[in-house]
Amino acid sequence: MKQLFCLLFALVSLQVFAQNLPLATPESVGMSSARLKRIDAVFNEYIQKGWIPGGVTLIIRDGKIVHYQAYGFDDTDTKKPLSKDGIFRLASQTKAITSTAVMMLYEEGKFLLDDPISKYLPAFKFPRVLDKFNESDTSFTSIPAKREITIRDLLSHTSGIGYPTIGSKEANAIYAKYQVPGGIGTPHAKLEEVVNNLAKLPLMHNPGERWTYGLNLEVLGYLVEKLSGLPLEDFFQTRIFKPLGISDTYFYLPESKFDRLIQVYTENEQQQTTKAPAIYQDYPKIKGSFYAGGAGLSGTTLDYAKFLQMFMNGGSFNGQQILSPAIVKMMTSNQIGDLSLGPRKFGLGFALVTPKEAARIPVSEGSFEWGGIFGTNYWVDPTQGIIGLCMTQKYPNSHPELSEKFKVLVYQAIAKLK
Repeated sequence: MKQLFCLLFALVSLQVFAQNLPLATPESVGMSSARLKRIDAVFNEYIQKGWIPGGVTLIIRDGKIVHYQAYGFDDTDTKKPLSKDGIFRLASQTKAITSTAVMMLYEEGKFLLDDPISKYLPAFKFPRVLDKFNESDTSFTSIPAKREITIRDLLSHTSGIGYPTIGSKEANAIYAKYQVPGGIGTPHAKLEEVVNNLAKLPLMHNPGERWTYGLNLEVLGYLVEKLSGLPLEDFFQTRIFKPLGISDTYFYLPESKFDRLIQVYTENEQQQTTKAPAIYQDYPKIKGSFYAGGAGLSGTTLDYAKFLQMFMNGGSFNGQQILSPAIVKMMTSNQIGDLSLGPRKFGLGFALVTPKEAARIPVSEGSFEWGGIFGTNYWVDPTQGIIGLCMTQKYPNSHPELSEKFKVLVYQAIAKLK
């Protein structure tokens, strides 16, 4: 009887998995099995040379998984293999999920995108812009901004808010001086306090003048909390993760899943791979209360694939309509006009592939993408029906080109274009 129960449970589990993202042969969706094997060769080369400890790759076409593979090691000391269901520190891949939460509230009529953020978070009422900065003692002067920051500015990273540590020298120094965290490794900070403190500091430029990567999604995470009445973690779990069947993604992991958190690595001065400091290893295991909407989540490759498939499907997945098709289209449309972001543009939560970018690398114009600082990358290509995820755990990494090679390896395996 016990064996029969286990068999029935396994069959039901497979059915549930199939309803979400069924497995398929590459040939059934116009791709080549033989050519996809080239991915194995490239990843194994990077592992053998010590450039990465390991990684997970996943490819979906037409809603079906055609490639899902783990490579190398979770722990290079013990030679523990990396598992496909390993939990990655998603870092900035959190941003797209927070942006989704914001746009869900937008759909409910809670605000308009061109509303000033000060309408809901009064601390931002009188923004000021950095005028002069003294590098020797980090003192600065500021002047009134030409206009207020809007919610659209925050979603599109044009607010003028910078980043600590990885931002400009001015942002790094000022945010360090006033103890503004970057969202990783500060589990006991308070989101309200961080955001209100940030509001007192100068912008790096006037809102709308430039694209500057910054703590915009921390501000928007707090907006979600204010307007929904829920902590950001609870909003994600109840409004996004549970409906989509996402079961292994959290700001802070339950203890039962600690053993699935993948080791994170860094490099020494000789570019040799070594384990990262304890704070980066351990922060997802701490019982934290700081929900950083721009950086805080950890989760599996498959979980994130479900989230991306929702966008591919025009806002629905697992029988749940998270966003409307019109809002998905809006989020994946250019929101920064002629502002510069290299060969790409930016929407409301994603970088966008332009004709110039599509000529540089074989991803279709109109695709949208982003990644995380620890070496996680994704893209969604509606034209070719493709979702790709390339997940590693190493920063810094002197071989960041692997994610672009992965894109090439995916597209060279397409036997039939749409």
